[in-house]
Amino acid sequence: MTTKDRLIFYLKESEIHIQRLQDVLIELKKLYPIDYDKLEDFDISQKDKLDVLAFRFSKLQDILGAKIFRKYLEYLNYPVQDKNFLELLKELNKENIVDIDKWAEFRAVRNSIAHDYPYNDDEKIEAINYLIQNVEYLIEVKEKIEANIKRS
Repeated sequence: MTTKDRLIFYLKESEIHIQRLQDVLIELKKLYPIDYDKLEDFDISQKDKLDVLAFRFSKLQDILGAKIFRKYLEYLNYPVQDKNFLELLKELNKENIVDIDKWAEFRAVRNSIAHDYPYNDDEKIEAINYLIQNVEYLIEVKEKIEANIKRS
């Protein structure tokens, strides 16, 4: 399988996560902003949507960071062997694909929602609201890469 074929495969895989994110965002945006009192009144279906948001966001970020970014840069003939993730991000930043600071924000949010500690509900609610408002950015990153592949 060529680098381009592998990249297209990963982009298609990411589409599964994007579709689920877009589905739940339609409903969650109606509930935005979420606060602790509102969250207490969520029914099981609404809570499930929050779980889908957290899970699919994490999966999308994983596939972008662990697979798509490296394959995309390899496709552009950037030497990716022995490059750490920050070096890859810097190159993607130069290509106007991803903003390093924005990526760091998403990593911090992911860490906030990844654990079920009972004492950090405010932090989790803040992270959920952040995702509802900003997860489209990750989708745009994927779409930029996909558009660049189609142009070449």
